[in-house]
Amino acid sequence: MLTGSTTGISTFKGEQRALRADRIGAPALLLSVLAATAPLLVVAGVIPTTFATMGIVGVPLLFVIVGAVLILFSFGYAEMSRHVHNAGALYAYISRGLGGTVGAGASYVALFAYSLMQCGSYGLFGFEISSQIAQHWQHNVAWWIPALGGVAITAVFGALKIDLNAKTLGVLLLIETTMIVVLDIGFLGDPGTQGVSVHAFNPSTLSGAGLGTALCFTIAGFLGFEQAPVYAEETSDPQRVVSKVMFLAVGFATVFFALSAWAITVATGPSGVIAGAQKEGPNLIFALSQDRLGTAFTDVLNVFFITGIFACMLSFHNVVARYAFAMGRDGLLPAAVGRTSKTSGAPAIGSFLQSAVALVVVIVFAVTDDKPVGDPTAPVLRLFTWAGNVGALGVVLLMCTAAVAVIAFFVKRGAARVQGWRLVTSGLAALALGTIFVYSVKDFSVLLGANPGYGLRWTLPGIIALAAVIGLVCGQVLRVRKPEVHARIGQGNEAFQLEKAASAAESA
Repeated sequence: MLTGSTTGISTFKGEQRALRADRIGAPALLLSVLAATAPLLVVAGVIPTTFATMGIVGVPLLFVIVGAVLILFSFGYAEMSRHVHNAGALYAYISRGLGGTVGAGASYVALFAYSLMQCGSYGLFGFEISSQIAQHWQHNVAWWIPALGGVAITAVFGALKIDLNAKTLGVLLLIETTMIVVLDIGFLGDPGTQGVSVHAFNPSTLSGAGLGTALCFTIAGFLGFEQAPVYAEETSDPQRVVSKVMFLAVGFATVFFALSAWAITVATGPSGVIAGAQKEGPNLIFALSQDRLGTAFTDVLNVFFITGIFACMLSFHNVVARYAFAMGRDGLLPAAVGRTSKTSGAPAIGSFLQSAVALVVVIVFAVTDDKPVGDPTAPVLRLFTWAGNVGALGVVLLMCTAAVAVIAFFVKRGAARVQGWRLVTSGLAALALGTIFVYSVKDFSVLLGANPGYGLRWTLPGIIALAAVIGLVCGQVLRVRKPEVHARIGQGNEAFQLEKAASAAESA
């Protein structure tokens, strides 16, 4: 048995089976989580797309509604984080509440979903860089060249200490947020023909057949806040820090995105926002910025749009690496994946695997891209849109299942009476998230933004179903063949500490 030291990690199974504690405090964790929500990407991409595709003026109100649902979800989720500190986060919580087999299914859904979202971001990243090069230097560069550069840079950062990553993400996020605030002030200070109107917050603006699917678009803008528990093992005080960060992240995203969406309706006029979004697409805010804040600011805004995408890529990369690490430690992936670097304490093998997957995905989409340079079909309309929407679908399913698991967890512990109001909020959140999930599957062709053909309307969501089946089969096999491993699913390093205590008791 290994003995501990003041500088190393010591667990019953040896070094490298736990992530380094005290690496990241509340401010750094908050910045890392918010970076994953990619504020400028949401404001420039998600919001105009929702206006254009759904034809609903009340997008600002949708952010308020979805934010309220996620606050309901966070009450139980945050309380769970006080009892379970595990890099597996969502799947660990589901395991504790609904059992190891269901938890195994959730682990593969999480791994697939976050990996897809991370890989998809390279398409947008590469396309935006190649577009800027073409615009400012009149040189055509295929999107996949800067995308491969993004894979390499992210791989390097992913192998470094999490506190260094957090500082990088924090700086980029603060600059990005400041730019959006200036943009919002510019829109509100120079409104369209209808003046500073609050019509977009009127419930009547939500009428229409696109409401359910619009909720799917909107919830995608929040994804990232649920990642806070992934870093629980690396925080200084997980009992307080994780729950605080989750509420701050949801609250910030709700207010920030609702105000930014409203500012866009003010700049275009509520009656003109849908037509403007349909005409300009993701270029809407840049066109509005050009008219009000000038070319220089808009050029800088484009630069930080790219750095914001990078921040999102890196944040999701770190999350995938930690999910893979947790799964390796729990026996759901090869044991080597559940080890950390001796120098940085990062889940190095999980990070390397995600970089390898991203490399393969980018190469596949590059090889199959038969469009001319500058055409967004392969990088944006396929890689980014397909992967992003499939990943978001998986995370919504995970959150819905986690809300049910929270209820089961506290009921099994005999704490239903004490946690009663949190169980009610979790139940309401599960119903709301389940509804959004059903609409997502039902209208997935709309979420894709265009008819992709080849049966992808069902094939792409089927990836999440496939991931769940793989995990459930893996969990069931472990239950039959290795019940001791099955019993540890979702326990993380706590299982090894329990074994250590039991071994010590037997020796005594």
